[in-house]
Amino acid sequence: MRFSLPALLFAASLSGPVLAQTPCGGSFSGFITGLKQDAMAMGHSQATVDGFFASVQQDPKVLAADRRQGVFTLDFTTFARRLISKNRMDHGQANARKYKSTFDRIERDFGVSPGVLLAFWAFETDYGGFQGDFNTANALVTLAHDCRRPHLFRPQIFAAITLYEHGDFDPARTTGAWAGEIGMVQMLPKDILENGVDGDGDGHVSLKTSAPDALMSGAKMLQHLGWRAGEPWLQEVRVPDQMDWSLSGTDTALPLSQWQAMGVQPRSGQWQAPGLPAKLILPQGRHGPAFIAYPNFDIYFEWNQSFTYVLTAAYFGTRLMGAPVFDAGNPDPVLSSAQMKQLQKKLASRGYDVGKIDGILGAGTRAAVQAEQKRLGLPADAWPSTDLLGKL
Repeated sequence: MRFSLPALLFAASLSGPVLAQTPCGGSFSGFITGLKQDAMAMGHSQATVDGFFASVQQDPKVLAADRRQGVFTLDFTTFARRLISKNRMDHGQANARKYKSTFDRIERDFGVSPGVLLAFWAFETDYGGFQGDFNTANALVTLAHDCRRPHLFRPQIFAAITLYEHGDFDPARTTGAWAGEIGMVQMLPKDILENGVDGDGDGHVSLKTSAPDALMSGAKMLQHLGWRAGEPWLQEVRVPDQMDWSLSGTDTALPLSQWQAMGVQPRSGQWQAPGLPAKLILPQGRHGPAFIAYPNFDIYFEWNQSFTYVLTAAYFGTRLMGAPVFDAGNPDPVLSSAQMKQLQKKLASRGYDVGKIDGILGAGTRAAVQAEQKRLGLPADAWPSTDLLGKL
């Protein structure tokens, strides 16, 4: 379950030599011929292969969608308020009741909380309301033919052929996201093959039409990715006025007792897992929202590499399980896009790898900001400010 774009973001980090080893490009008909030959070499029959590829076409709309994929540039508070609507809260709670028996089984078999899956379900497809209208076979073959990430999409084609053999994929009619994800929680064909669960007992894994199938499959995928059964993932906290802010971020895990000794406290209730290592997450610096992230939080990055999106999904999962609305605090103002680009240029000139100068506060820019804050004697909370920009 590479829920919507994560596999693409992961693939983008792979090295060039891997790309070179995967056939791509050339005439589209010749490319299809090569896929057919490879599929038969894997043991698929001529009839199966011909049936699968009979209606496959190149889809320029898929390539257009691939080229314009965006990065989540809003700050956490703004982004979370946009995504977590009253409608999504209400529907989430209603679905929790409607599928209680399924969620009970998921907790028993996979140890995944209902809130986690409900949040995925909401963000990916609005609880199945919109699952994408791109033809999946066309999307996968188009993206495999394109030479940007063929190593990612080519194996998905052969997985889709196997699903077709099982009666769980129709190459002419199966639709989903532009990048080939299918169903209510948006799983790629290979992930469906490896982690698909027949949750409703009808003999098929139908992620588009069966909520039990989709939810059970999503839970199994999370388990496969390393989800630790029955453990929390995120808890809102309050932080003191002064502490070593350079310890915050996704790279430093400490025992909760150490965070507590520094003055970090749960915003409400008790610590959820006193014995687990934890990270202090300050998405908008020391004056903004604050969270303790437990080991399961790291699994979210197998889903998507956007820090803000991941944190919003994890937080929404806690909200659906009864957590209060987070305290937005009073963070320093967000830098404008022009200011952020100026900051990135200054950081890059000092030798930091901030990636593309794009005005986006990504992981590389956050790390560089925190390092420069520490060097300059500023609170090293990784939140860029006009003060930092001026000092640089």
